[in-house]
Amino acid sequence: MSTLQDLMKKLPASAVQYLEGRKLDEVECILSDLPGIARGKAVPAAKFARQSSFFLPDSIFFQTVTGDWSPSDNEDDFIERDMTLVPDYSTATAAPWTGDWTLQVIHDAFDRKGEPIPYAPRNVLKAVVDLYHRIGLEPVVAPEMEFFLVARNVDPAQPIEAMIGRSGRPAAARQAYSMTAVDEFGAVIDDIYDFAEAQGFEIDGITQEGGAGQLEINLRHGDPVKLADEVFYFKRLIREAALRHDCFATFMAKPIENEPGSAMHIHHSLLDIETGKNAFSGPQGGETDLFFHFIGGLQTYLPAAIALQAPYVNSYRRYVKDLAAPINLEWARDNRTSGIRIPNSDPEAKRVENRIAGMDCNPYLGIAASLACGYLGIQQELRPSKSYKGDAYEGENSIPRLMGEALDLFDAADELRGVLGEEFSRVYSSIKRAEYNEFLQVISPWEREHLLLNV
Repeated sequence: MSTLQDLMKKLPASAVQYLEGRKLDEVECILSDLPGIARGKAVPAAKFARQSSFFLPDSIFFQTVTGDWSPSDNEDDFIERDMTLVPDYSTATAAPWTGDWTLQVIHDAFDRKGEPIPYAPRNVLKAVVDLYHRIGLEPVVAPEMEFFLVARNVDPAQPIEAMIGRSGRPAAARQAYSMTAVDEFGAVIDDIYDFAEAQGFEIDGITQEGGAGQLEINLRHGDPVKLADEVFYFKRLIREAALRHDCFATFMAKPIENEPGSAMHIHHSLLDIETGKNAFSGPQGGETDLFFHFIGGLQTYLPAAIALQAPYVNSYRRYVKDLAAPINLEWARDNRTSGIRIPNSDPEAKRVENRIAGMDCNPYLGIAASLACGYLGIQQELRPSKSYKGDAYEGENSIPRLMGEALDLFDAADELRGVLGEEFSRVYSSIKRAEYNEFLQVISPWEREHLLLNV
């Protein structure tokens, strides 16, 4: 029988360091549902040390973000079969905001035969990464996380407002990269750094973005599953840091009217497993066919994949001309107006940035969708359009503007659904259509103001 001493030998160094000289009280056994909410259970540390797995009903993957159930024509969807959840000890990390000494551990979901649950988001991403491994490539990603610190909002009928900074004034808009603006939230940022350090996460930098109270955190590049785990953890970490200072952190794509939205830009590169070299760059430093095929895949399949990277009706409010979000899938070099950007870099660091994904997406699914598009481009040897010159906002709008339109494209994209998994795609589409239909029953203030007496 395993003991707490045995457990400590399985933990990452950061978790061991966090617990040094302290007694572990509790372990939160968690995994991501489709919206990206942490589900699971908290167990006493001694019990966790004794168990190799635990059970949870698969119904957690059939709920909408509002907690309702999605409709289904599959009678087995709602019998609440038990899943076996197995801890990935490499993900064990502190929960430093708790009152006792607590660890969080991400679990993988399997059915009773030991097969991965096909609609568990972490499993979806793992399966896409494995497709790259089969063709000798190691995908590498670096996500950028944008979010807003806003005033506490306890009445959904009221607009979201910027938080009050240490000066006593509301956070200022249009102050991108301002250190003074960052200083307004200094206490929150200090806690974010402290929590991240306790959890063993490396932050590449924090900057002020263009929105009022909008910040960006960059993470170091690495393995897609590991980076998705970190974004999953970071969302909770940042929310907890904000709550300590009487404000909310929100990852909504568009929380405040007339302000920019929040993106999760994803930087991609591919390593040749055999040589360890960047597969986007050739021996003389030029760009390879693989580089162009990857971009071609993004251009071809992202319209259908946007249903995963812009997963809510609010997501489509972000794609507004001249407000820091793309409106099309042009690709360009060192150009932030395009949906696909090639940053300046040395050949060893050649990468492709997908600027479409919103920060409201599930990080596992957002990254999986982006990689799936690139994979299809490589497999089908797709070629991109000519690189765009100038302001891409002057180009044609090629991004779905409504969630229903995006879901129609996703449902019709057989190749993309095949890469992501048919069973996952069926469940995801069902849940998102249920959310969209629920939204359509809500009458907005705009409709009451302009239609009540005028039409």
